[in-house]
Amino acid sequence: MNSRLGLRLRDPLFLLCLTAGFLAFVVQSGELGSADTMHRLQTTHWIWTSQPQVFPNEYPEFGLHGRDGHIYSWYGIGQSLLMLPADLLATWLAHLSTFSEYTDDPAVRSIVVSYLINILVNVLTALIAFRFLRQLAFSVKEAVAGVLALIFCTTHLHYTQNMMENNYIMLLTLVGFSLQYEWLRNGSQRALWIGSTALGLNLLTRLTTGLDLIAGGVFLLAVLWFERASTRTLWQRSLSYCKVAAPVYGFFLLIDRAYQFYRFGSFTNTYVSLFAKEQRLQDPTLPLNFPWSTPFHEGVLGPLFKPEKSIFLFDPLLILAILLLVVLWKRLLPEVRAYAATSLLLLAGYISFYARYTYWAGDFAWGDRYVSTAVEMAALLAVPLLLRHRLDVPRLIWRTGIVFLATSFVIQIASLAFWLPLEIYQMESLGHPTFVIALRFKNIAAFALGKMDAWGLNTEEMTQDAWDYVHITTWNFLPFLLRRVGAAPAWVVRTAFAVWGIALTALAAVLWRLRATLQQ
Repeated sequence: MNSRLGLRLRDPLFLLCLTAGFLAFVVQSGELGSADTMHRLQTTHWIWTSQPQVFPNEYPEFGLHGRDGHIYSWYGIGQSLLMLPADLLATWLAHLSTFSEYTDDPAVRSIVVSYLINILVNVLTALIAFRFLRQLAFSVKEAVAGVLALIFCTTHLHYTQNMMENNYIMLLTLVGFSLQYEWLRNGSQRALWIGSTALGLNLLTRLTTGLDLIAGGVFLLAVLWFERASTRTLWQRSLSYCKVAAPVYGFFLLIDRAYQFYRFGSFTNTYVSLFAKEQRLQDPTLPLNFPWSTPFHEGVLGPLFKPEKSIFLFDPLLILAILLLVVLWKRLLPEVRAYAATSLLLLAGYISFYARYTYWAGDFAWGDRYVSTAVEMAALLAVPLLLRHRLDVPRLIWRTGIVFLATSFVIQIASLAFWLPLEIYQMESLGHPTFVIALRFKNIAAFALGKMDAWGLNTEEMTQDAWDYVHITTWNFLPFLLRRVGAAPAWVVRTAFAVWGIALTALAAVLWRLRATLQQ
């Protein structure tokens, strides 16, 4: 047993998974992170209980009228299905006599669901990202470094704490890319089927992930193109691909459309048209093209350069990835070129699709959540390329890469410090545009030094919601939140701090062990 454990502790992949698991554990707040996920969890509860998808008091802020006048959630059912096993366990635990008298936030149910799902998704993402980087012919050390950069130094870390659908979508997309690429190399029909299933599952979460499905096929074609495959080979491979992938995609699209028909009595519409109709009834002054009323140039330039949402500010590794691709393009392997081109095209596709959407920035979110997954996929190449071609690039680029890596790490750690609506509430008083990341660092310094009032950052007058006020005035980690709310017994709070400290120590120890293993 001890020898087997010793072997495990010398396995970089095992240590990488431990790192991802401990990281996801220590960053949790016990809350789901957003109203969107809370609504999706309520849909999960609706699946197996008699509760409604949307409570009457939540309308008109959330929900749409559907069949028989009932109010339904407008989201896809994908993330709700993901949370189903965790919700079953969490609900059972919440009803145990030990917790029956505790009904305050963070609730037992949200604590269990957020911990289980975020840890699972983070570990599986580390596994598949490592596998995919190895398929792109990066070394073990380069692949491990790439995965660590993804989970520590991109917005993937923020969405590990705040459980929106982003990380789940990225996990499924990477599974799709990896398994479909395996089919391209060895002809495995099983790999193609599983990869297509992963991409198809995305449709149940967010219908616009149809772009990811397209990107999967484009990636395979790009590999063949950069390898100068013949037209005949391209045609034959495309036919073989479509024979398996198209029926799978059609199956999941049919499930999504059946769910839409169940709620709203139509196979062809989406919630956007119904949402626009109900919103115009409530507010006749809305433009006729609502919610596609944003000028296209504004919706394109906003994600790129707006200080409140710029992808280059929230994910600086993207800049490094683009710089290295430009400098090293002729040296890159065909499969790396294909993935780089596809990920950047996917990013451009998402930006263009949401450009005219009224809420193109994703509303209450850290950065632009609609495009962050595509950003992270492009940024995945930054550190592996920097390590592989360290001797091929000027020393200035190497040093610049280290600066970008350190900057990205600090920004992502800062994103965890407070609940994300803090700066959004502050912007309502401070005005627009606001450099959100700089404001976050100012908030961290002010809170640590007890200067929130003195620096004009007091949020008590910025929000009328007492629940929100409590949650944005403490460090956004479970032990601190339990202490701030003050409903849990003192021994529970002390135990939470002790466990959190042990997990932080374990995370540091595993990272140290991983470093030593890679050096060997």
